Amino acid sequence: MGVVVGIDASRIRSGGGIAHLLGILYAGDPSVHAINKVHVWSYKLLLDMLPDTPWLIKHNPPELEHTLIHQVWWQFRSLPREARRNNCDVLFAADAATVCGFRPSVVMSQDMLAYEQGQMRHYGLSATRLRLILIRFIQTRAMKRANGVIFLSNYATRIIQRATGELRCISIIPHGVGETFRDTKSVRDWAGNESREIRCLYVSIAAMYKHQWVVVKAIGDLRRRGHKVKLLLVGGGTGRAQRLMDEAIAEADPQGEFIETIDFVPHGEIAGLLTKADIFVFASSCENMPITLLEAMAAGLPIACSDRGPMPEILEGSGVYFDPESSASISAAIEKIISNRELRISIARRAKELSKQYSWARCANETWEFLRASICK
Repeated sequence: MGVVVGIDASRIRSGGGIAHLLGILYAGDPSVHAINKVHVWSYKLLLDMLPDTPWLIKHNPPELEHTLIHQVWWQFRSLPREARRNNCDVLFAADAATVCGFRPSVVMSQDMLAYEQGQMRHYGLSATRLRLILIRFIQTRAMKRANGVIFLSNYATRIIQRATGELRCISIIPHGVGETFRDTKSVRDWAGNESREIRCLYVSIAAMYKHQWVVVKAIGDLRRRGHKVKLLLVGGGTGRAQRLMDEAIAEADPQGEFIETIDFVPHGEIAGLLTKADIFVFASSCENMPITLLEAMAAGLPIACSDRGPMPEILEGSGVYFDPESSASISAAIEKIISNRELRISIARRAKELSKQYSWARCANETWEFLRASICK
């Protein structure tokens, strides 16, 4: 008789979490791993994105369409009972911030911010900081109690286990990247056409650890030095990071000549933006597994990248690194790509080649196998 897997996707709201769930459900075949049924609990908007297959059963409890308090109470009180009623052999929490007591369980770590002490200083004594402390407590407790824990990178594994202690059963299973990004054909070599503006792209929601305002200052510095660069910032945001970004844009480009912002773009349109870009900039100082960086690698863009977190692990030697909190460091990295044709072609090719190891098929197969193996742990 086959294995029955339950997936708690009730708290999956971020782009990375949604991409992961879609990736493993569309790209993998659970039956290869003796799994014949998969039950998913989530809100309707996400369930509507999932495939319609005989082995996938979708559940939409009404509490998941209401407030966070309703969602957490349902997860604590009702989910264990529902998982048992549906004969689940293991429950996979796609977000480690779970209060569900069902066992055996596997949790997936997708958040780093609560574990990066150096990043907490950005939030002072605020409600955001208190929320992060609570998330850290809940996630640490869930990981220590789980039968298995999935991490996305070696970096995350090392940093988070400083808080949890050595966990008994872990697997490092990186995200994949969609084939749409590998199929992009960008025009990136502007040699011989020095009059054309060079298009830089940064895709990420505005947040303190994303440093968009520092990137804006770097682009302004490059323009003052005579480089014909433009910057497109995609993602929008709120709060202090958005204010800092808006202020930096007003100072660097008061006439709106070379910096453009787009608040929101559906994920399906990101590949098109990468196609039009010449250089990808990634200035985050805190990541677990940077999907947008993977997508730019798959698209074959030359990349100027933060030297923090797991970025050097993922991009390796196929980018030009910078300090994300220094506009001078960022501008120097971008300038190096602009001025060295051989370098930008070689790092773009190398990044595209590296991206091939990150596939959703691989991610799905390794995930299903780990879930099956965790039942007896």
